[in-house]
Amino acid sequence: MDQVLFLQAGISNMYMKKHKLSPKEFLKLDKKIDILGFLQEGYEPFHLMGDKGILLEVEEYIKLKKGFVQRL
Repeated sequence: MDQVLFLQAGISNMYMKKHKLSPKEFLKLDKKIDILGFLQEGYEPFHLMGDKGILLEVEEYIKLKKGFVQRL
C-alpha cells in the first residue's frame, strides 16, 4: 500500500504544479472525479510507466470525467 500512496502523492504533486493548483483546489477536483481512486485502481499498469506517461493518463481521465460531470 505504501507504493500506491507514493504514486498518488507524486503524480498529484506533478499535476498541481503543471496546472498551478493549490492542494485545496486539487482535493476539490478529486472529490468530484476521484483522481486518487483512479491512481489506486490503475497502480499495477501505472507503476510500470514513467511519471510523464502516468500524468498524461490522469489528464485524459480528468478530461473525460469533467465532460461527463458537466453533462449531469
